[in-house]
Amino acid sequence: MRAYIPINKEALPEQFEVELANEIFVFEVRYNQTGDFFTIDLYDVARNPIILGEKLVLNEPLWQDSIDSRLPAPSLVVLDESDKEKRITYDNFMVTTFFYIDDVAPVEEEPTLGEEG
Repeated sequence: MRAYIPINKEALPEQFEVELANEIFVFEVRYNQTGDFFTIDLYDVARNPIILGEKLVLNEPLWQDSIDSRLPAPSLVVLDESDKEKRITYDNFMVTTFFYIDDVAPVEEEPTLGEEG
């Protein structure tokens, strides 16, 4: 099972520390009421900015287009495990869509007879 990072959307903007792969990071989550979307700022433990204003997109890993050695090792992604939602909204965030640490290995398919694996 994936672990998720709890976010209190009623208290945004919210800043908190998270330990990922034995390293402390600081996250700040914000909500854009006009556009109905969430963003996240990522800082190192000394509060030096790494990436600011990354928009949370359903099923898209954070910082996937960024190459920076300071980024957290595990993938972070907002998912709806029921696969019913089409996007992240204020109404469904932390209700049916959750901010997961995606460190679960993908299930590999068993080769069928006659295939090499």
